[in-house]
Amino acid sequence: MGAHEIGFAVDLAAAEGWNPGLRDAESFYAADPAGFLIGLLDDEPIACISAVSYEGTFGFIGLYIVAPPHRGKGYGLAIWKKAMARLAAHNIGLDGVVAQQENYRRSGFTLAYRNVRFQGRGGGDAPRGLADARALPFDDLCAYDRRAFPAARATFLRAWIDRPGATALASLDGNAIRGYGVIRPCREGFKVGPLFADTPSIADTLYRGLASRATDGSPVYLDVPEVNGAAAALVDRYGMRRVFETARMYTGSAPDVDLPRVFGVTTFELG
Repeated sequence: MGAHEIGFAVDLAAAEGWNPGLRDAESFYAADPAGFLIGLLDDEPIACISAVSYEGTFGFIGLYIVAPPHRGKGYGLAIWKKAMARLAAHNIGLDGVVAQQENYRRSGFTLAYRNVRFQGRGGGDAPRGLADARALPFDDLCAYDRRAFPAARATFLRAWIDRPGATALASLDGNAIRGYGVIRPCREGFKVGPLFADTPSIADTLYRGLASRATDGSPVYLDVPEVNGAAAALVDRYGMRRVFETARMYTGSAPDVDLPRVFGVTTFELG
């Protein structure tokens, strides 16, 4: 898939109700320009999938969609096999929608835990003391991010925090990062992701700071690992409504990441 074609994949995702961010295409492509595949039928794009490689060891599959008129004809399986072949030497992760989870099991994926999307509301007062994450030493931000993600992803992270419309906030203890998060505008409302923090209190402060940057009363979504009880308590505290779930699955062992720090997943498409 060329850079000019990734909009096709994001539009398909929107049609499925996945509510991508308004500038997700550019950030996704920056992660791994060779990691996005498109299926053509008589030169017409009809299918897509992402097979993004991080450091050549961890891979993530997402954006696996066939346009509705072409489903049930084997085109999805064909592009799936290409994606899996590209990541053959990797431990591969994905966030599987409910309807596809059994198919993923047959392809060698094992359930690690569920991620649940919650919907809240934007607005409110911004808490004091949060810093603009983009003003911090970028290497420090990458090092903190690596604690909560299975591989280094500096190129993606730079694009993710710098794009127009996004807000990236961090909590500091002196010069040390204790948590950070990003909120971005989507086709509907806003999404927070990632939301990584050392403690539930820091996560709460970051969430309030990020939600305050959304239009007052607009939908705000947060994708929470169900295994993080403190994250579940956060969404309960703000009366957020459960709207969607996925299964986080891997072909190998679940990566050694600090899940208690993960209060919000970055994105279901790229992990």
